[in-house]
Amino acid sequence: MHAVVFAYHDVGVHCLRALLKAGIEVDLVVTHQDDPNENVWFGSVAKLCQEKSIPYITPSASELSNLIPKFEALSPDYIFSFYYRHMIPAQILACAKIAALNMHGSLLPKYRGRAPVNWAILHGETETGATLHVMEAKPDAGDIVGQASASIGPDETATDVFGKVSGAALEVINQVLPDLIQGKVPRKPNELAKGSYFGGRKPADGQIHWNQTAQQVHNLVRAVAPPYPGAFTEHHSKTMIVAKTSLKGPFPANLDLGATGIQVVDNRVFGICGDRQAVEILEWFPASK
Repeated sequence: MHAVVFAYHDVGVHCLRALLKAGIEVDLVVTHQDDPNENVWFGSVAKLCQEKSIPYITPSASELSNLIPKFEALSPDYIFSFYYRHMIPAQILACAKIAALNMHGSLLPKYRGRAPVNWAILHGETETGATLHVMEAKPDAGDIVGQASASIGPDETATDVFGKVSGAALEVINQVLPDLIQGKVPRKPNELAKGSYFGGRKPADGQIHWNQTAQQVHNLVRAVAPPYPGAFTEHHSKTMIVAKTSLKGPFPANLDLGATGIQVVDNRVFGICGDRQAVEILEWFPASK
């Protein structure tokens, strides 16, 4: 079996390794150049390709369509997308003789779209996972090929959960590879009406609104904690990144739960929320750092 692989991030590294281990011939990898403005804390697909002597390219989104003849000439059995960030044109997907398959970081049909791990934490989910699905022109909409779940602990950050989702993705690809190698693609419907779609998140979306509940604030902090851009609030005319919070208490009796915002009591920092509950800020630092 021959494949063209679009890949980035830890999921890209793990799943590409799994394909190679299973004996799939990877004729080309399409990946991204690392963004110098991004905190790159994850594994490098390009480095893996260099180690394994696999041809790879790093086209921009606008350059993909120009590469259609190249993909047509390769005529792979499969096209895989493992955390590749650009939409892949339908004409490229059609170059796969058997199927074009994408690994998505949620239990589809829930959390289709961008930043699925961050959105799941933000909404207080206790479970997410990874789903391999057939790629269509519409994002994350094709039939489900395989799934594995991952738990979300009450204090886990997006980075913690992403590690679990990466493990779930590897579990999924290893589950289905025996069938794929035989040219069989297991399918079940991706019932979109039972799910949800979310767009990308910007650093500005990390602003803490203290009129929300303590649980909502805690979930936001976890969802965007560094190395993501971080939740932030103003304190003494400074923008502060709130990196870690706790709901556990015990909290000082002299907190004024009627006044939302930051309070410092006994050298401890608290955020008073709209439900008259507090979060303790365990780690924060000036945004300028």
